[in-house]
Amino acid sequence: MKPSMNWLLPVVPAAIALRYWPAISNPTALFICSAIAIVPVAGWIGRATEELAARVGEGVGGLLNATFGNAAELIIAGIALSKGLTGVVKASITGSIIGNILLVLGLSALFGGVKHKEQVFNASGVRTSVISLSLAAIALIIPTVFHMTAAASPRGWVPNVEHELSLIIAIVLFVTYLCVLVFTLATHKHFFIGCEGELDEEVAHW
Repeated sequence: MKPSMNWLLPVVPAAIALRYWPAISNPTALFICSAIAIVPVAGWIGRATEELAARVGEGVGGLLNATFGNAAELIIAGIALSKGLTGVVKASITGSIIGNILLVLGLSALFGGVKHKEQVFNASGVRTSVISLSLAAIALIIPTVFHMTAAASPRGWVPNVEHELSLIIAIVLFVTYLCVLVFTLATHKHFFIGCEGELDEEVAHW
């Protein structure tokens, strides 16, 4: 049985009180309570997406898991953009990419190897993810290359042109993501059926 972090749930209303009750306002305590409150809430989100995946299929379940798994980054980016803090958004995206590629993948391989003698994976799903990740990495590098190249030229660089280039790349990435969703959830969803022989675990369903 998985350990429960529900005993941390009382910290959630405590964080809300620290935020909106002026009499007990304390930025340090608010930060600590908010960081702790994320733990049980994230556990609930993960459990909910697992239950949905078991009912709607692995493709939609994976999409829900990826979406809600990045809920913190989406919320931070939305609030930061509304206040013009583009540097915070860049740092959040960079940290998320590094964390998912190195930390999450590394821990998954480590603990999976400790628990199971042999691990299997869906080759079609991995290829799709690797190609998508490669395209995203290339798209992130292009504006930087443009900025450095244009800055080294005698005429310098124009911020408006760089912004237009970034906007075009963002649109291309969004359309690519939609195409990947259609590929994985509609036209070729049979490629993303779980590998046979996976261990079935007895879990208590909601």
